[in-house]
Amino acid sequence: MFTLALSTLRARKGAFVGAFVALFCAAALVTACAALLETGLHGRIPTERYAGTPVLVTADQEVHWTSEKKGKTKEKAKPLTERAWLDAALTERLAAVPGVRAAVPELTFPAHLVAPDGRVRPGASWGHAWESAALTPYELREGRAPAAANEVVVDAAAGQAVGAAVTVQSTGAPAAYTVVGVAAPQGRVERQSSLFFAPAEARRLAGHQGQVAAVGLLTAPGADPAAVRRGAEAALAGTTAKVRTGEERGPVEFLDAGKARVSLVSLGAAMGGTSLLVALLVVTGTFALSVQQRARELALLRAVGATPRQLRRMVGREALVVGLLAGVPGSLAGLLLAGWMHGRFVAVGALPDTLELTVSALPPLLAVPATLLAAWGAARVSARRPARVHPTEGLAEAAQPKPGIGAGRLVAGLLLAAGYGALVYVLSGLRTEAAATPVTFLSVILAAAAIALLGPLVTRLATFLLGRIARLAAPAAGFLAEQNTRANAKRLAAVVTPLSLAVAMASTILFTQTTAGHAAREQAVAGTTAPYVLAASGPGVPGTAAETVRRVPGVQAVTEVLRTAVRAGQDKFPAQGVTPQGLARTLDPEVTAGSLDGMAEDTVAVSELAAQIKGVGVGDRLEVTLGDGAVVPLRVVAVYHRGLGFGDLLLPRAAVAAHVDVPLASSVLVAGTADRAALAAAVKPFPAVRVLDRAQVDAAREAQAGTQAQVNYVAMGLIIAFTGIAVVNTLVMATAARRREFAMLRLIGTTARQVRAMLRWETLTVVLLAVALGTAVAALTLGAYSAGMTGSGTPYAPPLTWLGVVGAAAALAFAATALPARAALRAHPADAIGARE
Repeated sequence: MFTLALSTLRARKGAFVGAFVALFCAAALVTACAALLETGLHGRIPTERYAGTPVLVTADQEVHWTSEKKGKTKEKAKPLTERAWLDAALTERLAAVPGVRAAVPELTFPAHLVAPDGRVRPGASWGHAWESAALTPYELREGRAPAAANEVVVDAAAGQAVGAAVTVQSTGAPAAYTVVGVAAPQGRVERQSSLFFAPAEARRLAGHQGQVAAVGLLTAPGADPAAVRRGAEAALAGTTAKVRTGEERGPVEFLDAGKARVSLVSLGAAMGGTSLLVALLVVTGTFALSVQQRARELALLRAVGATPRQLRRMVGREALVVGLLAGVPGSLAGLLLAGWMHGRFVAVGALPDTLELTVSALPPLLAVPATLLAAWGAARVSARRPARVHPTEGLAEAAQPKPGIGAGRLVAGLLLAAGYGALVYVLSGLRTEAAATPVTFLSVILAAAAIALLGPLVTRLATFLLGRIARLAAPAAGFLAEQNTRANAKRLAAVVTPLSLAVAMASTILFTQTTAGHAAREQAVAGTTAPYVLAASGPGVPGTAAETVRRVPGVQAVTEVLRTAVRAGQDKFPAQGVTPQGLARTLDPEVTAGSLDGMAEDTVAVSELAAQIKGVGVGDRLEVTLGDGAVVPLRVVAVYHRGLGFGDLLLPRAAVAAHVDVPLASSVLVAGTADRAALAAAVKPFPAVRVLDRAQVDAAREAQAGTQAQVNYVAMGLIIAFTGIAVVNTLVMATAARRREFAMLRLIGTTARQVRAMLRWETLTVVLLAVALGTAVAALTLGAYSAGMTGSGTPYAPPLTWLGVVGAAAALAFAATALPARAALRAHPADAIGARE
């Protein structure tokens, strides 16, 4: 059978091109997703700032909790959203460890050079005390170390000279400093800039009195770093501090990269699971069409004595050969695809460039067997009926396919349709994106699988109606199109399935983003009652700017808004720190219980979602873990509806500011009768701060939402591209295999023009049916998604975007039909009909 399989492949190369393309793309997609997943698990985060210290001590940068399930207790941990700080007293304890030449305390805080026009130099820029320059190490190229509070040493890359006067935006108001030195690192520091201050000034700007960001241990000559590490761990016994060496230093230097690992694991797993299911569906459909086209050949093999088992084994081995030929180059192409995706994620801000892509042999080693298994399984499933039926019946079906479907296929299709309905019901009750997203895409795939199984029944009903229209519009071509589509319902279903999947998947991916984003913007617009907003380039709006605006005549309330993320138990929530005084004048989160007037330093307002998840109401206590791990008990004073627009927790800003890396307000809301000119005059001493009106704020929200949506478009857009390739692949296969049919039509008097017209009507039928099915699936799925996420069963789907999806699907379908048809019609009919199949 293996020899026969190879002979078939050599003799029918064209018949297996479609399977090769499908498996190649599947292998590439699975490899790319696996590479991203591996990057999330083991991606390298290089050390720059701490390259000169072999042993680094930091606070524990994770939040821990205990989970009990089925009688088993598990310890779980997640990265903190902000930097946790160490007790500075530990520095002396660490200095006494044998083998330590010096224990150097490190302070890290945002510090940016501000141009005269208020622009902040792009990129990460951090302030440090000069005493910690040895951790890189940085060395002076010119000048001296800073000694006074108004002195600074700048990075050589800043382009400043000794004696220059510069403005620095750090954790408070912009301040003037004199450059007294220019320093450069001995190694490569490419992803951040550094400004060095006198120790006392650095401690003031860091705002963590009695604490340090880290302690670097410089080893004595000849000391063993491993022994120093063990000594440090012994010295820190009883504390939560962590000792890090080697590549462990990178994640605590670049905390955003460490946090991105967790997000990438979730993203890679979701993409990988979705792409694998889509690949299985596409590959199965491709092999099913290929087996349909070989029905006569398989029936003849049965007629000459081949057993059903031998037939299945032959088809399975053919698939393994094709899978191997496609899987190996496809997996190698997948590594290139993973590199492109990683670059796009960095470009749109979803990943920091400090998290490097992991390239190893593991993703291809996983993708190739997965491709082989998918090919073998798809071929075996597709060959079940041709192998099972009697040879005479098989030959009859090859000449005239049966219009119906088997009982097993019918039952399986109905079960999948019922499963889709159940998932849609579940989806309507899911109110978080993390829970809703995988269910959303699984629902679409399940619906597409049901369409694939029940397709012949659906297409016969649809073509009965559409065929009548075609006959009225074009009697000859319409009649031929109607007869062909009704007689070959299985072939039509095979091409409708990937096209409907493409429409459904594209619509779902696009409109989940627009639905959630539109609801969030609508809530934010409706709930922001302040007529003006202060915004700033760089780290944020200084508190002194807000204080200055408060003194402007006519200003009634000023609310500083500081965005962060916190945990309540093991649940993570987006949150905002807000100024309690006058909050009701600037914000209206649509309170449904309690009142914002009760906001104080030890209180919290929660969204309806957070209240439901944590089971709290007005007057209850809620223990909140802030960004740096500090745990604070708060009293719930209000429950509000607009959680999408304002986050799930509203906290007092003062309680949040001391526990975030950047304590400056992300925005400042201003209410009252003061005009824009008066506000602009008040913030003139702060060149980075701008006064925005409501229209400008709404436009900024629109741009921000578009940036966030790009992440998912890049992530899931490849799956859309894969389904698009599957559409083209299937249509080309289906059209190219009809060469003898076209020749017969021409021999009995049909012109080439009429054949092409017939194909256009057939393709139009396919497009209309696929668009209707795909849109129906997307509408039901999106309605359930919207009901769960926004409380409204009406998703936000811009009509022009939907028309773009439909237009793209139609263009693919017509191009993939017209081009192979023209090639098939070039041959003389007599030569074509006599050619070997």
